[in-house]
Amino acid sequence: MLYFLLYLFIETFVSVKIASAIGPFWTFVEIIATALYGLWILRSMHLQMMATMQMLGSGEISIEEFERMNIATFIGAILLIIPGFFTDILGILLQFGVLSNFIAKKIFKLRSQKKEDDDVIDVEIIER
Repeated sequence: MLYFLLYLFIETFVSVKIASAIGPFWTFVEIIATALYGLWILRSMHLQMMATMQMLGSGEISIEEFERMNIATFIGAILLIIPGFFTDILGILLQFGVLSNFIAKKIFKLRSQKKEDDDVIDVEIIER
């Protein structure tokens, strides 16, 4: 809940600052343009996935890089669709891979912790 409130504060602050600087018309244009760009990315994501699958198949990238590239593109596109300047900035940064390494490390860290928990087998020995 704290992170969500922090996000709302940052989103509101950044949006008000930028919108007051560029005006209501250009704010509207930016919201529509980034939403359309996000939708376009989602519609053409299958092409990127096919390209990264080919790179994965030829051994150019690892499975982690494959996942990182596609997750970053998907999350970035969703952030571009959500109205607001802060989410748009994050979405664009994810499209260019600036934040994708950070997010991928967090996701893989959570996954490895979950795998470690899954590897534990609880056994009870009953002696007669």
